Amino acid sequence: MSPPLPRRSHQSLVRFLAEARRRSADGRVVSGHHNINRIAELRQPLAFLLGAPSGRVLAKFRTPYPTVEVVPRIWPRESEVLRVVSAHVGEVPRCLADFGEWSLHHYLEGRALAEVAPEGQPVGSGRLASLAEFFARLAGVPADELPPRPADWPDDGDSRGFLDWLARFTEEEVHQSNRPRFGRLFDAVGIPGDTVGRFLRSVPPMTRRPFVLLHTDVHRANVIVVAGAASERLAVIDWELALYGDPLHDLATHLVRMDYDKAEQELMVRLWTAAMRHAGHADATAGLDTDLPVYLRFEYAQSVFPDVMRAALSLPDRPTERHLTDAAARIRRALRRASEPLALVDAPKDDQAIVEALRSWHDEDRSRRQERKESVA
Repeated sequence: MSPPLPRRSHQSLVRFLAEARRRSADGRVVSGHHNINRIAELRQPLAFLLGAPSGRVLAKFRTPYPTVEVVPRIWPRESEVLRVVSAHVGEVPRCLADFGEWSLHHYLEGRALAEVAPEGQPVGSGRLASLAEFFARLAGVPADELPPRPADWPDDGDSRGFLDWLARFTEEEVHQSNRPRFGRLFDAVGIPGDTVGRFLRSVPPMTRRPFVLLHTDVHRANVIVVAGAASERLAVIDWELALYGDPLHDLATHLVRMDYDKAEQELMVRLWTAAMRHAGHADATAGLDTDLPVYLRFEYAQSVFPDVMRAALSLPDRPTERHLTDAAARIRRALRRASEPLALVDAPKDDQAIVEALRSWHDEDRSRRQERKESVA
């Protein structure tokens, strides 16, 4: 057997071979809001260098997708979070190599819950129980093994401080930073300039809860149903948006993004509460009845910005009436959900008003982009 390569030479060769595989034409491409992923076999000799048992092992070649940034990322390297999570939580995709601007992950074979139980269909009590247990295991991840938090991170247990941090991010990094491009559209669909402040003024005093590791994006497309010999198991993927904070925030984002019906939402809350208490995290459930509704309202409130922007950006260069009406329906749904927490009294009364707002924004935005191209040329 030949002697092992020096570490730096090994890393350089892994990167060279992985880059070649990432740019190959085989495999399949899966895109989401945050990343574009190529799913393909590792092949030899890359598999050997990464310690994989076979060149036929599937991997996910993951590249951040250029998009509007609408969610906080306190840990720039997902691989550091995955290293800790994999040691404590169970089945998660291992990061095989992290090259900074993109990364290589083990691919978990199975079917996304979004395929098995699409939106509008029940998830089932057994799967709900598995997800509740997942959140309980997440609460047991030792904080001192996680990467450092930002300098301005709220103190452990300061639930109101945590909510204020999230709200400040939404106002500064999502709302105000995108106003130069989307401000007129926000105004036209009835989103007031003091949106976040309006929400915070309605928040009652909150209960203190110990902070835990949060995934923050457990929805149907991020849950993989893995077939087993006797029964299925669930694995949660995509950890780049993980946070450290109030566990009720994770439950709230999950409830909203899973889009459960009323019965399953209520069952999920009961199962989550029971799982937390059984795992020794009863203090995570303190104040649930009063504070979970606050986080649910915040999720609807903050999501109105990305929902409006994504609907607008979904329009092709020359949109048809169908494109515009579909985008308007997405905006209408976001406005309806945010109406109560944001008191959106000036929202348009019909979809046609939203269509016209989108048409006007799109024409102006396309003209500005064309002018920039001409000035560069």
